[in-house]
Amino acid sequence: MENLDDIRQMEQAADHVLDARGLDCPMPLLKARQALAALKAGQHLHVICTDPGSWRDFESFVAHTAHQLAARRHDDDTWHYVLIKGC
Repeated sequence: MENLDDIRQMEQAADHVLDARGLDCPMPLLKARQALAALKAGQHLHVICTDPGSWRDFESFVAHTAHQLAARRHDDDTWHYVLIKGC
């Protein structure tokens, strides 16, 4: 995984940001799927959420789709993910 500065740069350079803070499982993942559907292949989505189960959810999601998890980090009570839309 990338270092913290690299992850933050990826977050800032994302093509779209999804703020899913306050949403419980499975809503952050469902909202991310909707946001990814609107992006073009290769574009980046930065997801911000407060659902502790999202760590497992996003890992499982990318394992079963063409999307990639480029970066993830946990900061206090907030989780950040950078997803790359697959084909």
